[in-house]
Amino acid sequence: MTAAAGGPMRVVIVGAGFGGLEAARALAGAPVQLTILDRQNHHLFQPLLYQVATAALSPGDIAWPVRTIFRRQQNVTVLMAEVTGVDVAARIVHADGVAFPYDILVLATGATHSYFGRDDWARFAPGLKTIEDARAIRRHLLLAFERAEMASDEVERQRLLTFVVVGGGPTGVELAGAMAELARQALKREFRRVDPRRARIVLIEAGPRLLATFPEELSDYAAASLGRMGVEVRTQARVTECDAAGVSIGDERIDASTTVWAAGVVASQAGEWVGAERDRAGRVVVGPDMSLPGRPEIFVVGDLVTMKDRNGKPVPGNAPAAKQMGRYVGRVIAARARKAAAPAPFAYRHHGDLATIGRRSAAVDMGGFRLKGLLGWWFWGIAHVYYLIGFRSRVVVSFEWLWSYLTFQRGARLITRSASAPTPEERRADATPAAGG
Repeated sequence: MTAAAGGPMRVVIVGAGFGGLEAARALAGAPVQLTILDRQNHHLFQPLLYQVATAALSPGDIAWPVRTIFRRQQNVTVLMAEVTGVDVAARIVHADGVAFPYDILVLATGATHSYFGRDDWARFAPGLKTIEDARAIRRHLLLAFERAEMASDEVERQRLLTFVVVGGGPTGVELAGAMAELARQALKREFRRVDPRRARIVLIEAGPRLLATFPEELSDYAAASLGRMGVEVRTQARVTECDAAGVSIGDERIDASTTVWAAGVVASQAGEWVGAERDRAGRVVVGPDMSLPGRPEIFVVGDLVTMKDRNGKPVPGNAPAAKQMGRYVGRVIAARARKAAAPAPFAYRHHGDLATIGRRSAAVDMGGFRLKGLLGWWFWGIAHVYYLIGFRSRVVVSFEWLWSYLTFQRGARLITRSASAPTPEERRADATPAAGG
């Protein structure tokens, strides 16, 4: 039944990330028939994904089944399906061979890794956007230490214990700090033939400083903190080559067992599906109410959007922005369904920037309010626990952090095999001709 025929307004939300989740929640109690489509069955708290990658947390601590989240919201149907396209004229979403008609469409498909035209590097330098990514990186890290313990050649051992992170934004800074803690604290007494504290961790940033969106004072603090942890910070350094054996920065070669990409993002293909105007990163240009110009029935939220705040600054592609957008779009749709007055145009409110730099250290910028060091670390932790979904997750994550803080241990150090996700070491071995071949 269509809305025009007197039935409830049909709303389809593509993507169960922060934006899609908030849009659906804002429609609780609204006279709509809501369908959520996502290729995964879970919502992922991406800001803590790096802790899964470095064995501090388990995937189940930061991900929740979407069906469980909406089990009490009766106007929601959750379907695990991958969207392949949208027929804008017929108002139909195509997913896994099934057609889903809509009166209102919300695109919240987020972003993925950008390799700046070198997509061939993806197989050697995985990014960090999904649980699968985090588990693969965790496996690479832990296997490197295991293989270093077995290695008899000192040059090979040092290569195995060299880890590169490309990108000096919050993800890169947090990942490099967590790698240093894993090597220098959690593993330091667990090997006999190799000293994990000798691990070399290199953070490469093409720009002049880390955390470019933060005040320069906090950028300098982050670089100094990482330096004290033993991380080599290389700014104004651009990766020119990347393969299974490491990376090149111009003429300099860094041989490494593991490279992680945290240097940039590009929007998903959703903008193409609806023929939207997009910027160079594929992000969609929207109107004041987050709808497509000329297409008031299509809304776009989250990392998929390019827009500026009231001060003319770009709205960041982070969780708070996506949640604000999703909540606002839900209110707009609810007003339409009830034939009520539309809310005022969307206005982003910046809640600040946060990045942790390892144990007892973080950088927090809340406008005129700045924190760093231990106090910043506690603020960062409380803020992240607050945004976790469900009481159990808040308790579990808080306990894991407290336990790690008191004991320096990490309890999620499982190495799982996956034929579909070989490590760089396995790729390197596959690329090396056999003796006598």
